[in-house]
Amino acid sequence: MTLVVGVDIGNSTTEACAAEIGEDGAIRYLSEALTRTSGVKGTTENVAGVVDVVRRALTAAGRECGELDAVLVNEATPVISGLAMETITETIITESTMIGHNPETPGGVGLGMGSTVPFADLPGCVAGSAVICVIGAGVDFEDAAAGINAATARGVKVTGAVVHADDANLIANRLRHPIPIVDEVTLVEKVPLDMPAAVEVAEQGHAIRTLSNSYGIATVFELDAEQTRVIAPVARALVGNRSAVVVRTPAGDVTDRRIPAGSLTLIGEKTRHTVTMDAGAAHIMETARRVAPLADAVGEPGTHVGGMLARVRDTMSELTAMPVGEVRIRDVLAADTFVPQRVTGGLAGEFALENAVALAAMVRTSKGPMKLLAAELRDALGVDVLIAGVEADMAVLGALTTPGTDRPVAILDLGGGSTDAAVAADGTDIHSVHMAGAGDLVTKLIDSELGLDDLDLAEEIKKFPLAKAESFFHLRLEDGTVRFFDDPLPADTFARVVVLTDTGLHPIPTRHGVERIRQVRREAKRRVFVVNALRALERVAPGGNIRQIDFVVALGGSALDFEIPDMIADSLAEYGIVCGTGNVRGCQGPRNAVATGLVAGYALSTTYAGPVAVGTQSCAPRP
Repeated sequence: MTLVVGVDIGNSTTEACAAEIGEDGAIRYLSEALTRTSGVKGTTENVAGVVDVVRRALTAAGRECGELDAVLVNEATPVISGLAMETITETIITESTMIGHNPETPGGVGLGMGSTVPFADLPGCVAGSAVICVIGAGVDFEDAAAGINAATARGVKVTGAVVHADDANLIANRLRHPIPIVDEVTLVEKVPLDMPAAVEVAEQGHAIRTLSNSYGIATVFELDAEQTRVIAPVARALVGNRSAVVVRTPAGDVTDRRIPAGSLTLIGEKTRHTVTMDAGAAHIMETARRVAPLADAVGEPGTHVGGMLARVRDTMSELTAMPVGEVRIRDVLAADTFVPQRVTGGLAGEFALENAVALAAMVRTSKGPMKLLAAELRDALGVDVLIAGVEADMAVLGALTTPGTDRPVAILDLGGGSTDAAVAADGTDIHSVHMAGAGDLVTKLIDSELGLDDLDLAEEIKKFPLAKAESFFHLRLEDGTVRFFDDPLPADTFARVVVLTDTGLHPIPTRHGVERIRQVRREAKRRVFVVNALRALERVAPGGNIRQIDFVVALGGSALDFEIPDMIADSLAEYGIVCGTGNVRGCQGPRNAVATGLVAGYALSTTYAGPVAVGTQSCAPRP
């Protein structure tokens, strides 16, 4: 009997399968193990993770490292994904200021217009003048209310207020004539004084209407057509806010400094085409389809896409010791999205949603980096380490251990960095393809489009359903059902959108509602996984006709997702394809397919050119 461990090095996780192989090729699966991938897939940084997972698999099998005959690793292809913006717009407000944010409790309701006046100068304002009172730090809310009431009694038209502290309602409740008040303005000292301004606060549950409308701002400040065109980014940045302030100086203007998104040159084996990033994801992918198979991709120097691809090449050159000039882009995936861009000159962290194209790039490498990895693993484990097969090919062999499957079969291996597909017909040949873009890119899309700046939280949003804590004792789930609790929910979840994770309720620090977050999550999965599944199957299907495929088995960590397999199955239903989630060895679900396939492939290569007994593994505990 030969004791081997198959190891699948993925972008996110590293999986192992320990097994014994008899002289006749019969396989006895012993155990499995899973750990996080150390470093970038396919580099020597993976050594620590592989050593850990091999030892854990052997321990679970009750074996020692000294009994091990060989470690089988997949031919891992590193994948790095990045965001290339269709339009990078930095909105700079010169000698003009806007404040548009959503404090929890702005005061009053309505629209007020007037000149900005500091609170200390309010007693000197003449009767009949319309003013916006700017209340800085250190002013007590009772004193502020008394000062505004006194000025109003003298005939001064105090039409609104901008406050540093969280005092809007405390001030508004003490006024004889309520006015719109925006508070929590941390940079209140930078608000221009003695300048025309407008303050707007909407009713609870509503958004402002005048200051988020270019023509509304034009009406307030009596702008001409050219000035209205220039002020449009300000209005766009205030859309959806409950409160806002816009201050305009005589020399005020808004300028856009645009970093060109650039063009992408896709180089095929027989032809090449150049496409501009602002043409959109659909046009980029159609161009990629025309030049397939892709030999390389080059971004225009000095542009955003050029910088993104240059960083990919530099990173891979550093990790793999390959010269930059030898690094080739193997595949690209483009997806339309939106990215919040900070507005330079705003005083309350304003953002404007800009169109963007998310671009994932897969790097083509030689077997050199994998050979370096195998050599270091030999030194670390003291056993022979073999590069035993391509991921997708091995995934097919692993998928065949799913009860009820047989050749011909197609698999979709849905990982963290790549989406792989393979088709195995009645013969021994397996046709496979690797596509850039998978779970990691979905996480980045969710993070950027919701403006979270927290990849861990974005990962949770991707993996788990949402709910809204409507009281301390019940949640309304995203499907509209209600779940009640005997014990009160954590205080930080009240009236918040939460993620229902395995470790509890995690609140999402955003003003987006459940429906919006759910829409972003599902659209990100559709733009990456559904698009990649269709183009991958098209590449491996006989004659490029997906309808020639009868059965598809979904594998990989992303096949465990609560939405992705169903979304892919729905998209394949129109082709008459039966699609389901694999159950490797009858008990592993969609996990461990590549590691199991490495073992099965090794058994095939070391015995005879005939069918191998891949069988299934009992899930009952071993004695």
